[in-house]
Amino acid sequence: MNNKADLVVINARVATLAGYSKHPQRGEELGNLGMIDKGAVAVADGKILAVGPEDEIRNKIEMSGETALIDAGGRLVTPGLVDPHTHVAHYGSREQEYQMRLEGVPYIDILKAGGGILNSVRQNREASMEQIVEQSSKSLRRMLGFGVTTVEAKTGYGLDTETEMKTLRAIQALDNSQPVDLVPTFLGAHAIPMEYKENSDVFVDKVIEEMLPEAAALSKFCDVFCEEHVFSVDQSRRVLQAAARLGLGLKIHADELAPTGGAQLAVELGAVSADHLLCTDHEGIKALAQSSTVAVLLPGTSFNLMTGSYAPAKTMLEAGVALALATDYNPGSCPTENLQLIMTLGCLKLGLTPAQVLAAVTINAAHALSLAESIGSLEPGKKADMVVFDADNEAYLPYHFGVNHAWKVIKDGKTVLENKI
Repeated sequence: MNNKADLVVINARVATLAGYSKHPQRGEELGNLGMIDKGAVAVADGKILAVGPEDEIRNKIEMSGETALIDAGGRLVTPGLVDPHTHVAHYGSREQEYQMRLEGVPYIDILKAGGGILNSVRQNREASMEQIVEQSSKSLRRMLGFGVTTVEAKTGYGLDTETEMKTLRAIQALDNSQPVDLVPTFLGAHAIPMEYKENSDVFVDKVIEEMLPEAAALSKFCDVFCEEHVFSVDQSRRVLQAAARLGLGLKIHADELAPTGGAQLAVELGAVSADHLLCTDHEGIKALAQSSTVAVLLPGTSFNLMTGSYAPAKTMLEAGVALALATDYNPGSCPTENLQLIMTLGCLKLGLTPAQVLAAVTINAAHALSLAESIGSLEPGKKADMVVFDADNEAYLPYHFGVNHAWKVIKDGKTVLENKI
């Protein structure tokens, strides 16, 4: 066995999140950080070589003059953060609608008036792939700066084959041109285009028969916005079943505005995740608790839309639902790349503990992308994605809110970002 290390982090409090690669943390397990005091992490060839108490690691590995050494100075080291629900690949913005929201105009009314998603659709149809890549690159640099090393990236601002494919090609280009790993999700059924406003079934047919066959080659998942005034449960089922036949994993925007049965549909179809879930009822929570579907909660969206309503996280947790957190970064309902801020909202608005929110943005978020075998925890053989935070405990991260605590970000065993703090 080759024990020669390329990089070693020493003098650290290491939150390993180990032991949950096969299943997410849920119930009383959520927040089991696997903390090692006076710990070290050794890396070789972009993978974790060894994790444990520093004295033990030094005896297990071989170091040379070429081994990079990072003295964490007692700081907290965690797996790279994972953001499992974003719309990062887009062009343009929607600050013009901000005043409408401040005046209390409901989002669904903005959408009906041609704003919201449909506003972004117009901007993205007119944009070039290069413009999408350039703008999205800035967002990914911000995400990396906050310690995020893996991001799910949805389409959904095209609603036609040409723009959806343009966005998927942009996601592919972004994945190849910067450190953050992107997980592509086809969301052609994100809204009903104006040209199909009176006949949404025809648009669903177009998604299934025209868009999906092309998009499948560049996507890992298919998502659908299952909601009142958008896509019904039956329409969503049709889209997702067609995606499954093409070999795509399934995700669903569910029960954000009303209890439509989206959570139950996610479970019925074996979706990897059901996301939003502000209005999920008792039956939906029960179904999720008895399934492997991860509930991805997005408190930043509730905060920004000023709905006063948040997903019932504690009820879900008590029922045994597996929880993850994400930014939902998008140009309308949640324009922030700051997953650390979402951790704070997870504590203040969802009632989770600091340890629980850290698990929700690492190992459980990895499960929400079917990637927990390779990321989300610090264990031998996994990708060497890590964050060294300028804090010595997990509670400090959400407690001291609105600032960036990431000191160093390590991706595939290389230090890719250093913040001056």
